[in-house]
Amino acid sequence: MGDRILDLPLVIGSTYLVAATLLIVGLKLMNSPATARRGNLLASLGMLLAIGVTLLDRQIVSFAAIGAGVLVGTIIGAVFARTIKMTAMPQMVALFNGFGGGASAVIAISEFVRLSDDAGTEIPLQTSVTIMLGTLIGLVTLSGSFIAFGKLQEIVTTRPVTYPLQKTISGAMFLTIVAAASYLIVVSPDLPVFLALVAICLLFGVLLVIPIGGADMPVVISLLNSYSGIAAAAAGFVLNNTILIVGGALVGAAGLILTQIMTKAMHRSLANVIFGTFGAVPTGAAGAIRSRSDVREGDADDVAIMLSYAQSVIIVPGYGLAVAQAQHQVRELADLLEAKGVNVRYAIHPVAGRMPGHMNVLLAEANVPYDKLFDLDAINDDFERTDVAVVIGANDVTNPAARNATDSPIYGMPILNVDRARQVVVLKRSLSPGFAGIDNELFYKENTTMLFGDAKASVVRLVTAVGEVS
Repeated sequence: MGDRILDLPLVIGSTYLVAATLLIVGLKLMNSPATARRGNLLASLGMLLAIGVTLLDRQIVSFAAIGAGVLVGTIIGAVFARTIKMTAMPQMVALFNGFGGGASAVIAISEFVRLSDDAGTEIPLQTSVTIMLGTLIGLVTLSGSFIAFGKLQEIVTTRPVTYPLQKTISGAMFLTIVAAASYLIVVSPDLPVFLALVAICLLFGVLLVIPIGGADMPVVISLLNSYSGIAAAAAGFVLNNTILIVGGALVGAAGLILTQIMTKAMHRSLANVIFGTFGAVPTGAAGAIRSRSDVREGDADDVAIMLSYAQSVIIVPGYGLAVAQAQHQVRELADLLEAKGVNVRYAIHPVAGRMPGHMNVLLAEANVPYDKLFDLDAINDDFERTDVAVVIGANDVTNPAARNATDSPIYGMPILNVDRARQVVVLKRSLSPGFAGIDNELFYKENTTMLFGDAKASVVRLVTAVGEVS
């Protein structure tokens, strides 16, 4: 015992255990906006410990190259984190998912090349299987996430891209991937066949995402996040690395649970999201867009009086709020109303915005108290007892067609019951449809007042007008 100052395997195992615990606790804390930042810091610390002990475990020689990579990556990540706009946060998450999947695929590919180059060495079955899984899932995540980024950034059309025999072609491609992977596992680790498999997996990821419309991007992002975790777990089995397996499994499971929550919030199955074409413009009555002459328009002074003399107000944020960067002005408006004795709360739909939790992050940036944020189930029954509901940029998630229009693509989707408030104010640039491509029946209700214009400018006018109401 005296000769062994440091038991390296014990230190490595113990550090992995601490890192895994930090990841689990961090993920748990992310369940609430109030503790999400602390959870993110703990999970980041766990990953830092895991990286450090992995370098020690593997006794990697080229620490200079690794240090340079860490430095460059840290700088790029810090710049992105500090400069990225809240409207572009979903795009950044999509890229992160892609890079995570790509990194796992690189591990699987490099291990395949290394092991296949060892003459006379047979690749163990379990290693070969995990290499193929890591390659498939990682590359599908990489290319699929890049397409999701393109749709969110509107580099690629947000409408579903369809073509003849689409499902047949995708099915045939998947069978080809299975056949090639089986050949590489059972017959021979042939490099040209493996490179062909890589190319097909990348193309398969593209074909899986392009038929999905912009309205389904929150679900796609959470699903791709799950894929990236599963790919990381597969890479962990390839390398026999405990923390990769644990971390990947956590991300994979959390992503799948979140995906289930999102699809439930849209009243749709995962298969319907992946193989459907939600987001296409309907041709029936549900898709007919009416004119501004059919709605009741108001001005800031009228709405300010309505808000100032209300007892309760519920604010419903949507992507339009993020685009206008009006969260700070909304917080200022809420503070003014609360000073007048108005009870102000916020209703958050699970699929509001372009990624899970988008509105929570946006409002947290403006220091909106966490106890003022309520999800759909917690606040939906309160709308009928609310004096004014203020909708800022939210569209499909407030559309009553989801309840009563059987020909609507969103029929059956749980919505926020804003139309049941005594008065509804909608802040919007125009009557243009949301991602689902359909008109919003809410705009034409007798109790709805439309306040047209940029959301930020409109809220600024409301702040001024409310301040002048005695």
